[in-house]
Amino acid sequence: MRRSLSCRVLLAAALVVAGPSFSTEASNPALLKLLKVLKDRGTLTAQEYDDLVAAAQAESGPAPSVTATATVAPPSPATPVPAPAVQPSSAKPVETAAAPTSSSSPSSPARPADKSAEKPKAPKWYDQLNLRGYTQFRYHSILDRDGAELNVPNDRSVAENNTFFIRRGRIILSGDVSEHLGLYVQPDLNASPGSGDFSVQLRDLYGDVYLDKAKEYRVRIGQSKVPFGWSNMQSSGNRGPLERVDAINSAAEGERDLGAFFYWAPDEIRKRYAELIKLGLKGSGDYGVVGFGAYSGQGLNKLDLNDTPHVIARVSYPFQFSNGQFFEAGVQAYSGRFVSGTQAITVGGSSFIPSTRVGGITDERVGLSAVWYPQPFGIEAEWNVGRGPELSPGSRSIGAETLHGGYVQLAYKDQNKLGHWYPFARWQYYSGGRKFAVNAPHSLVNELDFGIEWSPWTPVEFTLQYTHTFDRTNTRLAPYNDTTSADRISLQAQINY
Repeated sequence: MRRSLSCRVLLAAALVVAGPSFSTEASNPALLKLLKVLKDRGTLTAQEYDDLVAAAQAESGPAPSVTATATVAPPSPATPVPAPAVQPSSAKPVETAAAPTSSSSPSSPARPADKSAEKPKAPKWYDQLNLRGYTQFRYHSILDRDGAELNVPNDRSVAENNTFFIRRGRIILSGDVSEHLGLYVQPDLNASPGSGDFSVQLRDLYGDVYLDKAKEYRVRIGQSKVPFGWSNMQSSGNRGPLERVDAINSAAEGERDLGAFFYWAPDEIRKRYAELIKLGLKGSGDYGVVGFGAYSGQGLNKLDLNDTPHVIARVSYPFQFSNGQFFEAGVQAYSGRFVSGTQAITVGGSSFIPSTRVGGITDERVGLSAVWYPQPFGIEAEWNVGRGPELSPGSRSIGAETLHGGYVQLAYKDQNKLGHWYPFARWQYYSGGRKFAVNAPHSLVNELDFGIEWSPWTPVEFTLQYTHTFDRTNTRLAPYNDTTSADRISLQAQINY
């Protein structure tokens, strides 16, 4: 009885599928195919299949081509319903749909693979990396000069007879290769090894080891920027003026060294650092609210020479006021001993090499930073004081002498249908030893910069800058005389990719 009742239920479902146009005479293909598929899949036995065909015939009446010799009686609560028997007449029997071709048996039919159930392949570590960069093309012209030949240590493109120049050609490969490791690699395709020639040079190669899943705590290991000075942290591809100021950059020329630094910043502040870049406000990037560590101290791509690393600490916080204005304030300090290179100097007809202390000279500074981001008006100011290696007035020895200097910059950010505009004016001053130069001569810098950056499209920027030099020491050639006055003009085209 239960099987007969099930047959009725299945038949009713099949009739719904077949629709009101079903008739045995027409051999409804949809119904017959459905019943055949159920049989082939093992849902129906051969006997149940025959029963359903017979039941269908009983529901719709005998067909002209089929003679029913038995009918299916309604089920009785007490009496099981016998299976109906169907005897074909001499007429052609009803054709059924052909069984699907398959090597599988009806009890275990072949089924297509469920692609949605396949687990996605875990990405390789190198799939997480992204490639970007920028190139700076420059044109320089020194309009006039009084005194010694103009020497700008942090701008190799400034020279008496130089015009066109590729100042930077940076390719950056970076990304989080795992939950606890980020990678950053940056070469410079037009760097100088110091001889006046040019070559590929390593700028950055470090790993960020994340100590927590939120990446608020991390340790940076390798060659990276030394966290001293807001302007030193700011990328050269993101700065308005063409170069950094001597007063801050003299602490770490090239901005980088080999060491390990710990950084911490809450997730909210890390997002704020990223927003300062995204909004075009020329932020310095994420170097933590708190940072400290140790590094060689001898400079970019150089070995430590005294087995005594420098130690450094920095605290900086980007505030955001209720009106959306950003303001960042910071303080930083470092201490160590620096080994200055020496070479013979000729004074009064006699040649000698300045004496220096074994193990290096005291090198220590403290600096303050304050940045009111351009929304639309902005102001930057940094100042540092300390002691560092410096050649004595008689050029006989190198010792620790006091130093001080900094800069103030005014800027305005505007956007209209012609693109983004960033006019700026900057004054810089520095008085102290230039430790990275041979013999660490005293350096005096007093300059004014006026310029404007225009970006008609995001990948392209043009900068026009005029610089007036009141005083600048030539620290490249002894006897280290001053350029007492100079005017120069610079044009830069930067492409971002």
